Amino acid sequence: MTDVTEKNRRFYETAVADLIHTRFSEYEDRIAVGIAGEGSDCFGYDDEISRDHDFGTGVCLWVTDEDLKRFGYQLSIAYNELVDREERSYYTERLRERRGVMTIHNFYSDILQVDCDIEHCRLSEEDWQRLDHSCLKTATNGVVFRDDLGVFTAFRNMLLEYYPERVWRIRISQQLHEYASALQVNYARCMTRRDTVAAELCRSQGIRSAMELYFLLKRTYPPYYKWTFRALKELDEEGLFTAKIQELAETVIRPDAWNGTKYHPNRPNFKDSIICLAEEIASLLEELLIEQQLTSVRSRYMEIHVNEVLNG
Repeated sequence: MTDVTEKNRRFYETAVADLIHTRFSEYEDRIAVGIAGEGSDCFGYDDEISRDHDFGTGVCLWVTDEDLKRFGYQLSIAYNELVDREERSYYTERLRERRGVMTIHNFYSDILQVDCDIEHCRLSEEDWQRLDHSCLKTATNGVVFRDDLGVFTAFRNMLLEYYPERVWRIRISQQLHEYASALQVNYARCMTRRDTVAAELCRSQGIRSAMELYFLLKRTYPPYYKWTFRALKELDEEGLFTAKIQELAETVIRPDAWNGTKYHPNRPNFKDSIICLAEEIASLLEELLIEQQLTSVRSRYMEIHVNEVLNG
């Protein structure tokens, strides 16, 4: 638990819990409390740099739609008064939107950008396919301090169980195609044309797809893109995949490696270090695909595995 999370927990235990017990005791067991959602502090990634905006002491209080009408508005007023009295709370208007009283339905629906069925604790396959990885991590990060009713935690746990099998396979196949297209085909085409700007875009897309594939194959949601590499380093215990991704990102593009070279779809130009790294990363991804029993084909060309993954 980070220092900030611990500070918010202390704020809950020493101030918010007493407020609820004293003024809303009748509903005490119907209010879920924690810190989760948007903000680097919810991921445990806050530092001095990230504390220049939307940062301060506070917690989320989650209630059902019915309870919001019953007592939620009064609870919200009382909570905001409490925060305003808290020394050095640093509450901005944006942070007020992320903390305080909110419905369970709105918390999940706003983050996932779909109408969440909280009552039946489910998402349709169509909804699952519409979601991006980072919003799922945002919806399931942080810590829940108390949830007697269990509604908030039930939906959270459903999301943490990860994608349905079919959706998982579709997601993997999409990123396999993206990786192959960007780094194993189009990068070489662009460099042959000396279009280094387009080539850089291919590299960027390839890096994003490679990292998403790693998270998918480890059945873990990645956070918002600026934190993805940090989360990757935490997930990749051996560190080899992470090291290759970092090397690929930091390697200087070299147009001279393509002097006198003609594009050939089946002959990678290994004079270009970026091509070499792309193939090394593909080899590591291939091993993960085999480990997950998603493919029976041996090939570093990621497009080859798409149908195998889709067809099970």
